[in-house]
Amino acid sequence: MPFAALHDDTLCPARAGRAALAALAAAVFALAHAGAHAETDKLLLTGGVTSIDGAAGGGLTPWAVIGSNATEGELGATATATVISTRNYTMQVQGALLAFDDRYELSIAHQDFATEATGRALGLPGLHLKMNVFGAKLRLLGDAVLDSDSWVPQVAAGVEVKQTDADALKPTLQALGAHANGIDWYVSATKLFLAQGVLVNGTLRMTRANQNGLLGFGGAANDKYRVEPEFLVAWLARRALAFGAEYRRKPDNLNPSLLVAGLKEDDWADLFMAWAPTKHVSLTIAYVQLGRIVPAVATKKQDGGYASAQFAF
Repeated sequence: MPFAALHDDTLCPARAGRAALAALAAAVFALAHAGAHAETDKLLLTGGVTSIDGAAGGGLTPWAVIGSNATEGELGATATATVISTRNYTMQVQGALLAFDDRYELSIAHQDFATEATGRALGLPGLHLKMNVFGAKLRLLGDAVLDSDSWVPQVAAGVEVKQTDADALKPTLQALGAHANGIDWYVSATKLFLAQGVLVNGTLRMTRANQNGLLGFGGAANDKYRVEPEFLVAWLARRALAFGAEYRRKPDNLNPSLLVAGLKEDDWADLFMAWAPTKHVSLTIAYVQLGRIVPAVATKKQDGGYASAQFAF
């Protein structure tokens, strides 16, 4: 697909995303049946789980680590499924990832955000906001595990190309000056203190996404890219069990707008537990706090549950 086509608002993201996700999922399946499930030297959970945007890391933010069980010179893959349920909304995410040489990562995620009661209140019953995210990540320096006895973190740079299908809400977002497609750029640094069992991650994301892109990108009042920080700290209680917290700061491009503060955007945070019963399976549950989403209708903060399963090879 030509890169310029990713900026064409007439592109059908749902069809393109399903085709790409199916292709990457097929690659994951092929790896699993071609011996890619062999023993690996990568420590449990040090490759992260899968973020809602498809990159290896935490649930809400990417890390500098490269996903899958692959180490140097190896090819690896993951497949993941996630559900988030809050007071007024439900989101389902499916994703797949390919990694090589513990340095390069390609990923895709498809998000389906059900607006439920909020959609009905807006006169749009059954409204689903859908988004495809195509990601790439490159490890620049350091090794989170091998350099755990030094102060040098693992550092990686990544890009996420996002295509949103807002369905019946599209004319409203266009009237507010939001674009259907956008690109996020980020740099992450991950440091593992192996002796203490503590992992910390910091990410700087350059973005103009509204609600991560589900409500488009930019707006008539604020259309510039902003650099937003994201943080994570995790405690490896056991070899296969981790507890942690994430915080993700987000821009507020649609506030104020024609709806005054009705589209004000809040930051995201979570408390999570990740468990890896085997080298090929990890399960994550979390309490998420997504702030207010479309407070003109859904006035309460959107807290709720997060559950995700990842299969790595």
